Amino acid sequence: MMRIPRARLKDLFDRFASRTVLVVGDVMLDRYIWGRVSRISPEAPVPVVEIERESFMLGGAANVTHNVSALGAAVIPVGIVGPDPEGQALVRLFEDSGFPSDGLITDPGRPTTLKTRILAHHQHVVRTDREARFPISGETEARIASFVESKMSGLDAVILEDYNKGLLSSGLIGRIVRIASAAGKPVFVDPKSEHFFEYRGVTLFKPNRKEASEQLGFELKSEESLRKALAVLIERLDCAGALITLGEDGMVLQQSGGDFRKVPTRAKAVHDVSGAGDTVIAAMAVAMAAGAGFEEAAVIANHAAGDVCGEVGVVPVNRIRLLRNLLDESA
Repeated sequence: MMRIPRARLKDLFDRFASRTVLVVGDVMLDRYIWGRVSRISPEAPVPVVEIERESFMLGGAANVTHNVSALGAAVIPVGIVGPDPEGQALVRLFEDSGFPSDGLITDPGRPTTLKTRILAHHQHVVRTDREARFPISGETEARIASFVESKMSGLDAVILEDYNKGLLSSGLIGRIVRIASAAGKPVFVDPKSEHFFEYRGVTLFKPNRKEASEQLGFELKSEESLRKALAVLIERLDCAGALITLGEDGMVLQQSGGDFRKVPTRAKAVHDVSGAGDTVIAAMAVAMAAGAGFEEAAVIANHAAGDVCGEVGVVPVNRIRLLRNLLDESA
């Protein structure tokens, strides 16, 4: 994989601050319950977690928003919340983080997506989810599309972050891609299974290995299968580039009409892979909005994913540490 010259890295990172990225997707409230285990329940063979503290963080597409901001770019989040205390808490988290909240629409017919992780001694014990997965209404779709269009002229990139919670319907995907295309803005997609092949004409399509394998109908284990997968994705989606994340095996990348590229993992110690995909799509979008090519952006995104995998829980990338690590390995 390529090494980016030090001067080029510094120039790209300096440009991050002048870029604005809009993130449309399934925002979530991540709740962490921290405790310790010293006994097994007499009621069932399960551990008893004695709660010591709890915390709330931005999850799902909200974590992508957090990563875009952590890289230094301005960000506009777009999503839906429910008319509940969790929705109010999520909006407060956005505002406390300095993000605008006018793109967060309250949908009275669904709850705010809440993921509760119970951890003991820094290890996951169990996770509970409260969510709705049905598609948004036509009225909500129109409101979101109108908001996105009103912001488009001031953007440098758009991220579509799909978690199969119903926000990114077929209609909304098509409307946003058409609006962005007409304005000449790049679109970066982190898909899920529901509308996998409906993101036609985007700039970058980034599934993980499991998602791509399930949708393409063959296993992605060999280099030959990965080459085939990228070629099929580019052809079927008519996208400018495709990137498949492979967990501990890194990533593979191909541009339309370009060469296959392997990107080996940069994680020094993997404590938690939660949110690594969010970090990758955020870094790809911010780096390319700042002028990086596909391969340069992939190098930056790969190091960024390695950075967050060294932390417990869903956390945003550390921009200073990321740049330092990249400079240490630069040409």
